[in-house]
Amino acid sequence: MKLRYTAAWVGFTAAAMAVTSACGSEGARTAAEAVDKADTIMAALARATDRTEEVGSAEVRTMTDLGTGEPIAMDGTYSWGDGYALDVEMDTKAAQLQELTDSPTVRTLFVDGAYYYDIDPQPSGPLAGKEWMKIDGSAVFGESGAAAFSGGGGASPADSLKGLKYASDVEDLGKETVNGKPATHYRAVLDEKDMGRFKDALDSADSMLGSAGADSVTMDIWVGPKDLPVRLKQEFGAMTVTMDFDRFGATKEIVAPPAAQTGDLTEEVKAVGGQQG
Repeated sequence: MKLRYTAAWVGFTAAAMAVTSACGSEGARTAAEAVDKADTIMAALARATDRTEEVGSAEVRTMTDLGTGEPIAMDGTYSWGDGYALDVEMDTKAAQLQELTDSPTVRTLFVDGAYYYDIDPQPSGPLAGKEWMKIDGSAVFGESGAAAFSGGGGASPADSLKGLKYASDVEDLGKETVNGKPATHYRAVLDEKDMGRFKDALDSADSMLGSAGADSVTMDIWVGPKDLPVRLKQEFGAMTVTMDFDRFGATKEIVAPPAAQTGDLTEEVKAVGGQQG
């Protein structure tokens, strides 16, 4: 197996996971620092945060653009009720995984801090006879970044909304219709002091996102009926991730594949990342 594509396809899924994660401030601002309009916006975002956290999972369509002109779609289930996990399908060619499977899409899991890719069994090497390829999150975010995301939750749409609630620059852009649903459009800019644990993944010396060049995150959220998000869009550096929420709750449990069917390429990916760094 050639690892020349490693940074590209790991980066795609890393961006989709990271930008949707713990952009939460370490401290809240006092009410005296906000004008009445900002208080109203923050109250609306707080309701959306609470409702999103309550439902625990959603069927989501995600589009990740790394600024290369070749965005990748990831459609499936995101779960955050009992630890962060995802189960999605992504385009094989866009993810540059065509050397590992003949399928036009690749099922990708994120469970217990690691990525799993549903591949065709390979004839030799660490993936010989294996149906799944494993990449630990530390190969993408670095040790400190991975610990930041895994500690105390911190990697779900609900946590992203917590970041919105504490952002220093928030505005109400009015009513819009998104995916056929009425929604209110909010925008926030989170600078370094608002980015919380997410900054660990960006700044970590052994993180593949360390070269993102972002010192702020712009977040747009469209809040629809029942105080639940209809769309969440986040931009940092050259990266843009857009998530459309189709259905909340009542999703199936996401579990890791059997160890006997899994080949672990974490160390190989770390080695390639180090060479490219």
